[in-house]
Amino acid sequence: MLKIEKGQKINVGELTSRLLQGRIMRVNFRLPYEESQVRDMLMASVRAEVEYRNRKFIDNPDMRSQVEKAAKWLVTMDRFGLLLCGVCGNGKSTLMYAIRSLINFIGMENDYHEKMGIVLIDAKEIARLNKDAYEQFRGIREKPMLAIDDMGLEPSEVLDYGNVLNPVIDLISYRYNEQLFTIISTNLKPEEIRQKYGARIADRFNEMMERIIFYNGSYRTQNA
Repeated sequence: MLKIEKGQKINVGELTSRLLQGRIMRVNFRLPYEESQVRDMLMASVRAEVEYRNRKFIDNPDMRSQVEKAAKWLVTMDRFGLLLCGVCGNGKSTLMYAIRSLINFIGMENDYHEKMGIVLIDAKEIARLNKDAYEQFRGIREKPMLAIDDMGLEPSEVLDYGNVLNPVIDLISYRYNEQLFTIISTNLKPEEIRQKYGARIADRFNEMMERIIFYNGSYRTQNA
């Protein structure tokens, strides 16, 4: 028990340190390179993703701006989440896959000398696991680094023997509380996120997520 005498002056800094003892603090992830280096590495990773799918790589100002913003986030990590939003087919998933490929390729280690890497999963698969394989869902939910593709295409609610489940809301709430590295791509506009998931999740997004809004149109239409 903490013993404080009546009238004793409180050392706020010391008490803060004691309150934090025993609590798990999130490990700040930052790529240990200059922003310009990460920008060029990420550009190469985006190009590799496009060419892997036998598509033509298009170097344009929109794509460069998106890569530059992602690179800045990866070296500063002011927020532990990144939200990629815009219409379908405009490169959000490609950038997400490129970030995952780059980080996994670099092979950084955490304080326990374990290799750090991003696990990527579709939002609809999250909903399925929450209903049919909860232990797997929980394992995904707790991954140190997670990327969620196409958030918004999954059902908001899942019925399981009469119980109403909210898979993505539960997952995001958990990762917000634990301050875990999270990247999300979605076709939803910011105001549509509030409509679909509610004010509580939207407000948490505002706190935890750096946003990159993709204003360009679909590359699939251009290449059709």
